[in-house]
Amino acid sequence: MVMDATIITGDHVLISPDLTGLTNWTEGIVVEVENNTFNGIVVAAETKDRNVFFGQKDLFRAIVKNREVCLQ
Repeated sequence: MVMDATIITGDHVLISPDLTGLTNWTEGIVVEVENNTFNGIVVAAETKDRNVFFGQKDLFRAIVKNREVCLQ
């Protein structure tokens, strides 16, 4: 498991307890990434129990599993 600063739709992420109200970071899948004029990068992620959380990018940690990268 490698941490990466770039978050794209379909990535697995950890969602901050500041956003979920839980005690631990929660795993989810990114469903939308938006460049908001007022808030910067806003990420929306869905958890296994189908709750969707959205907030600024710094409230999420990307978990890069097997993303293909083009080096050309």
